[in-house]
Amino acid sequence: MNTEGLQEKLTAFRHDLHQHPELSGQEKRTASRVQAFLQPTFPDKIYTHIGGHGLAFAYHSGQPGPVVMFRCELDALPIQESNSFDYASSTACVSHLCGHDGHMAILAGLGYLLAEEKPERGKVILLFQPAEETGQGALQVLQDPVWTHIQPDYLFALHNIPGLPRHQICSKSGVFAAASKGMVVKLTGATAHAAHPEQGKSPAMALAAILQAWEQLPSQTAHFQDFVRLTVVHALLGEIAFGVTPGYAELRATLRSFENKDMATLTQLAETVVRQQAARYGLTFDISYTEEFTAVVNNPEAYACLSSAAQACGLAYQAMEQPFRWSEDFGYFSAHTQTAFFGLGAGQKQPALHHASYDFPDEVILTGSRMCREIVKKILDDSYQIKIQ
Repeated sequence: MNTEGLQEKLTAFRHDLHQHPELSGQEKRTASRVQAFLQPTFPDKIYTHIGGHGLAFAYHSGQPGPVVMFRCELDALPIQESNSFDYASSTACVSHLCGHDGHMAILAGLGYLLAEEKPERGKVILLFQPAEETGQGALQVLQDPVWTHIQPDYLFALHNIPGLPRHQICSKSGVFAAASKGMVVKLTGATAHAAHPEQGKSPAMALAAILQAWEQLPSQTAHFQDFVRLTVVHALLGEIAFGVTPGYAELRATLRSFENKDMATLTQLAETVVRQQAARYGLTFDISYTEEFTAVVNNPEAYACLSSAAQACGLAYQAMEQPFRWSEDFGYFSAHTQTAFFGLGAGQKQPALHHASYDFPDEVILTGSRMCREIVKKILDDSYQIKIQ
């Protein structure tokens, strides 16, 4: 298939995915669309229902060698899209506003390139992962028995980056994206008549004290190796009842760090504040966590492929000075194999990720596919040896 024909095919595929988004854990139709689209590439093996609705396509060379995997995401976001083009989301309050539709199209494009020219040795696996947005999908894949059959020697992933010139590649050695988690605190006291607040146990003062103490934690730099951030995202105190002193409060915050060790420290310090203030005001408390992401860390050997692959593709490459502050569940794979993550420029005037008017730029689909294909060559071509930079 010529370049123009493949671009048209991938664009139409991306638009179809964009029009029919599905939330994390519900990606059944999306997985079916992906499987149907890649069937003509005749993968040597197809794995389905991985960690939920995930699926993987294996392309064998027929010769022994490393296993190289590329991963993308199946899920969309619970956001109402504001675009009005003909392929806009047909599902209310669900939309591909992070570019996962584009990432799927990129890996599908790699599948078509592999169908035309298989690797010289080893094999390539394309993983379409469920539930990235909730931080659950990577763990579900790793816990699936299928993982033992598809576990790669190298695992790569990408994300489009609004604000970066289109087609430009960016990455860095070490930490690429931050660790994060959602912290939920529940404080329970006792209600009373608003005329006699002394007869109850209001969590109001504890809530205020926790907020003030949490705000100071990131500035206590002696505790941390690198960047940390604690952002309060929601607070609730009592009910709207002017005759009642509140007896219950909730507080939610996002904890964020570049280093996983710093996340553990920040978590411990935040919990200590809650315990102290709950004890001070005679309250019971509960602490739980949600949407936990470890830091995405690029392995030196896998990372060494990225800049040379970009150069071979004639793409501009930017070595990042700092990690991204957003999070990705790809970091969970780093404990199991050699991983590397890179960014693909989506355009300097592109709306931000998760913005209601965001739309993945179709012109960078083949750029991503070719970048991935070049990484395959760098690892599975016998004439190439990875050099750690």
